[in-house]
Amino acid sequence: MSTPLLTTLFRVLIAPLTVLARLVAVVFGLLIGLVKALLAVLVLSVLVVAALQVGGVGVDLGPIEDVPIPGSDDEVAPGDPNTSTYGFDDGEVNSTAVEREIHDRVNERRTARGLDPLEWDSTVASVSRAHSKDMADREYFSHTTPEGDGPHDRYREVGSGCYAYGENIAMSWAGQPVDVDGETVTYTTNEELAEGLVTQWMESPSHRENMLHDRWESGGVGVYVTDDGQVFATHNFCRGLGL
Repeated sequence: MSTPLLTTLFRVLIAPLTVLARLVAVVFGLLIGLVKALLAVLVLSVLVVAALQVGGVGVDLGPIEDVPIPGSDDEVAPGDPNTSTYGFDDGEVNSTAVEREIHDRVNERRTARGLDPLEWDSTVASVSRAHSKDMADREYFSHTTPEGDGPHDRYREVGSGCYAYGENIAMSWAGQPVDVDGETVTYTTNEELAEGLVTQWMESPSHRENMLHDRWESGGVGVYVTDDGQVFATHNFCRGLGL
C-alpha cells in the first residue's frame, strides 16, 4: 500500500477521535464551571444564614436573692468597647448611633401597642455592649459564654439593680449585601441597620415577646461592629426591685 494512501487512511481514522477529544474537553470545562457556581451559591447561603441569626433568652420574673446593689448611673461593664465604627464606599455606621436608633424603634413599637416606653439604662447598655464584643472577639453566638456564664452573671458584675431580665441578640452586616426574606438588601446607614435588626427580632415570636413585655421598665442596647463590617447586637431588658 502506497504512503499517500496510508496517510489518508490514518487521517480518516483519527478525525473522529479528535472531534471526540474536543467534545470531552468542552464537557469537562462546563462541569468545572458548574462546580464553581455551586460552590459560590453554597458560600452565599452560609453568609445569608449568618446574617439573619437571632437569639432570645426567656423572661425571668422569679426572685433573685443576690441582686447587686445599684451603683452609679453610668457604671461600665468589664469589656465594654465603647463606640465602634465601620466605613465603606457608601458611608459609615456608628455603633452608638445604631444603639439609640434601636432603642427609639423598640419604644415606637411598644407605645403603638399601648405599652410604656423603656427608659435608657447606661449600665444595662454597657453590659449589652460588652457581650456583643465578646461574641465577636471569640466567634460565638449565644447568650452563654464558652465558660458557661449567662446574662445573670453579667448583670452581677455591675450594680444594675435588675430584679428580672430579658435578652435578645442578633447578628447582621453593614455595607454588605444580605438576604432578607428573599430580597437582597445592603444596610448603609445607622437608621437602615437599626431597622433591619429590630425587624429581625419582631419577626421572631420569642424575641417579639421579650421586646413587648409589659413589665419591663428600662433597657439598654449594645452594638459592636467588627473591622470587616460584621454587626453583633444585644438588647437587655430590666425589671427593677421596686416593680
